[in-house]
Amino acid sequence: MALDIGLIGLGAMGSGMAKSLRRAGYLPHVFDVRKDAASAFAANGGTACASPAELGAQCRVVVSVVVNALQTEALLFGPDGCAAAMQPGSVFVMCSTVDPNWSVALEARLASLGILYIDAPISGGAAKAASGEMTMMTAGRPEAYAVAEPFLNAMATKVYKLGDRAGAGSTVKIINQLLAGVHIAAAAEAMALGLREGVDPAALYDVITHSAGNSWMFENRMAHVLAADYTPLSAVDIFVKDLGLVLDMARASKFPLPLSSTAHQMFMQASTAGFAQEDDSAVIKIFPGIKLPKDKS
Repeated sequence: MALDIGLIGLGAMGSGMAKSLRRAGYLPHVFDVRKDAASAFAANGGTACASPAELGAQCRVVVSVVVNALQTEALLFGPDGCAAAMQPGSVFVMCSTVDPNWSVALEARLASLGILYIDAPISGGAAKAASGEMTMMTAGRPEAYAVAEPFLNAMATKVYKLGDRAGAGSTVKIINQLLAGVHIAAAAEAMALGLREGVDPAALYDVITHSAGNSWMFENRMAHVLAADYTPLSAVDIFVKDLGLVLDMARASKFPLPLSSTAHQMFMQASTAGFAQEDDSAVIKIFPGIKLPKDKS
């Protein structure tokens, strides 16, 4: 089999990753449940596949960029799943944020089929995915890296190798998501207080982004609030899921996470209030008595 690369899931991150592969000189096979997304990508180079099985049969490396473990299970083992079509010695690269124990079990399940596995959650946002500057938190066997590493390096400037077995990548990603979720929630709380107290939001944003209280999440997400644009690059429900994974991991070892628990409740409140599929900065909408810039989403 030729050393072909396939990518499943052309969402905010996956589409940028596929473009990074193409920019590096590869012509990736792609699949997305939205057939028009795959066709639009392939129109500029690459191949749109009709199913994960069709993609898996043609590619030595398959990169999965879907939302969660359930979707990963479906594309691997569901009807027209790619696992049965992949050849022994092929590599499956899993980029979703999942329970580390689930990732460990998936490595064993794929190994029984002769398929190598890299636990490879990603971070950096859609812009860095599109420019090939994102971060990958990976763990896998040396023989998996021997096949897949050139493709990983085409998609990310930072490819961290955190262990020779699955699980370590997902563990580090969950810790990253703890910080990301808490930072977004704290940024929303700070901006909401400023609005409540009558501070000009643009002035507040300018001051904070040039002061010690700034964070990447404040700078990025509060810009969405100022623009009144809640188009989901990362939705509220992503952090309902991810902070839930954070708390599940800590609960298993009886480790207290008071800030994560509070942030999770804030995203849960935003989700149940009707903002589940809006940008995660919409968590600011849970605060009463504030006047937000007019919503343009």
